[in-house]
Amino acid sequence: MTSPHRPGAAPPPGCPAHAAAPYQQTPADAHAPVKLYGPEFAADPHRIYGQLRQHGALAPVEIAPEVPALLVTDYRAALDLLHDDATWSKDSREWMTTVPADSPVMPMLMWRPNIFYADGAEHVRYRDVVVDSFKLVEPHELRARVHQAADTLIQRFGAHGEVDLIGDYARLIPLLMFNNLFGMPDSYSERLIEAIAGMLDGTSPEEAAAANDAFTNYIMELVGTKKAARGPDLTSWFMDHPNALNDEELIHNIILTMGAGNEPLANLIGNALSRMLSDDRYYNTLSGGALTAHDAINEVLWNDPPLTNYSAHFPVRDVFFHGTWVRKGQLVMVSYAAANSQFDTTSLDTPGSGGGSHLAWAAGPHACPVKRHALLIATTAIERLTAWLSDIELAVDPGTLQWRNGAFHRALVALPARFTPITPDQAGATPWHNRDSSPSSSTRSEATSTARRPASAH
Repeated sequence: MTSPHRPGAAPPPGCPAHAAAPYQQTPADAHAPVKLYGPEFAADPHRIYGQLRQHGALAPVEIAPEVPALLVTDYRAALDLLHDDATWSKDSREWMTTVPADSPVMPMLMWRPNIFYADGAEHVRYRDVVVDSFKLVEPHELRARVHQAADTLIQRFGAHGEVDLIGDYARLIPLLMFNNLFGMPDSYSERLIEAIAGMLDGTSPEEAAAANDAFTNYIMELVGTKKAARGPDLTSWFMDHPNALNDEELIHNIILTMGAGNEPLANLIGNALSRMLSDDRYYNTLSGGALTAHDAINEVLWNDPPLTNYSAHFPVRDVFFHGTWVRKGQLVMVSYAAANSQFDTTSLDTPGSGGGSHLAWAAGPHACPVKRHALLIATTAIERLTAWLSDIELAVDPGTLQWRNGAFHRALVALPARFTPITPDQAGATPWHNRDSSPSSSTRSEATSTARRPASAH
């Protein structure tokens, strides 16, 4: 007897799920996949998402050359998938056998013994380690650490009057934070920064391999240091958690926490700064207007989430899901950006006026476990920058900003800005002084308190 729940089965009489559009009668991969990489997608992803919705809740895509996937673009379908850990697995090992080992998407989707790729009790075990450890980081201490990291970076470019807010600030803040939170001295931060930069920007396989080796060495030294002497840091708390991670699990969950925190957090800071410096509503905030860094971050999470397509899942059996047959082990990802855009986000006061909440943090058992910490870091980093550099503005037309290629992230290549230089001899007015206290407008020089009008958004 043919099961009505498997591909090719005769539909039950009168079943409304089988009476709709023709695409519902066939596997989704029967359609030509749409590329989620290349300059066309990077320039205008929302136009591509509009095309993908013509396929229904799921659409066939290509996330790298010859690497197909199904992309969930519907909000309700995304929630159904993210909350159903009985039908959908995070274990990518079976799928990995179908993809070239050197595929550029493998670093994002390769199985490892960590919170991202575990299911059920094993996932809960890993997640508890991360959540419980981050609970020990007091918000006021975290904010102070962000201030210190921000001031360290502003010292480097404050006297220049110009900066790339991506390469010189947004991308570095999370790395300085993680080096500190995981318990390494500040002197190690440059090693971490150079290793991550090499993995992101390496122009040859040799450079990428060297950067990966440098990152591995950093992690091994971190673990070795904390095995020898515990401290009030995430590494020590991971090690001492009652769930007793073995060495392999410990290393992979540290790597995962750094990796999953670094890129999206850097993109969140960069994308929010881009909005603030491109829109007069945010500029007015610096001189008493209504919209704040929190508003910019909220708008980014709805419209340009820093991790735009992810939540890789694999069905444990063939499943008929929101009008589409999905085969066992087939890669299905969620488009947070496409799902979010189904709502009216034109009002910052009620960004989800159509109902629901944005999916930038995912949802269900695999939702981001430390979103409060991420929000605090991003908000504080932006506020610290704009407090010191009150007249900062874009150095280029917003329409000329370039976005990085790739299926997973929404990230600017660079964000050039200019401002009135601040120097060490402005006592009390720069990050070289009063590092532990917030800057006050009353102590600023007249030059830095006079705001220049930024480039307007068009």
